[in-house]
Amino acid sequence: MRTILAKVAKPASVAALAIAALAVAPVAGAAPAAPETAATITAADINPAAGTFTTLSDGDLAIQGAGDGTPAGAVQWFKNRLGSTAYQGLCEKAVENAYGTTGVWASANAHWNGASPKHTTGTPPKGSFVYWNISQWGHVGIADGSGGIYASSIGGKIGHASSVHYFNNYRGWTPAAVPHR
Repeated sequence: MRTILAKVAKPASVAALAIAALAVAPVAGAAPAAPETAATITAADINPAAGTFTTLSDGDLAIQGAGDGTPAGAVQWFKNRLGSTAYQGLCEKAVENAYGTTGVWASANAHWNGASPKHTTGTPPKGSFVYWNISQWGHVGIADGSGGIYASSIGGKIGHASSVHYFNNYRGWTPAAVPHR
């Protein structure tokens, strides 16, 4: 049965694509089509169960390499947002976004408890996660590779500190990686 479906489905999808291409292709000598009007999105178009979303400014759209899943991209993501207050109280979201993902861990404490291997000494390598046992949710940032960190809540915004001991109750670090459970 699978073989029959594959033999029917593939030609059907190719034919559908060809028809769609003809429908949007301009006809030689024809007048240009009127521009499409913008669609209005209403509350009925939103699926709250799918999560929350944010938009980026034009400046953020031009960023290349930041948030690309690499340690260097994670550090660049933070550098591109120095001074931003958009992630106050959302340190875990910030470090996950720096690696191009979101919604993996509920808090910095959950990230620390679930990630491994844990290191409590040594200089954290560039892009590794650095943790503190502060507040009921903990705190997390990204190591710069030279003993410093990028994090939210540095002077009330995303900032850079030259030491992992900028915050009290330093826990340690876990290796740089795209966050996953």
